[in-house]
Amino acid sequence: TTVHWHGIQLPAAMDGTDSVQRPIAPGEEFEYKFIVPDAGTFWYHS
Repeated sequence: TTVHWHGIQLPAAMDGTDSVQRPIAPGEEFEYKFIVPDAGTFWYHS
């Protein structure tokens, strides 16, 4: 499972789409770490 963000400028490796970010396997951990450059209300889903 990954998290996909909408409207946030972030590194491609943090985007959460299967064609860009590698899958996170069951039992594996992944820390999303990025700076959000703009204030606002943003959508996300997994």
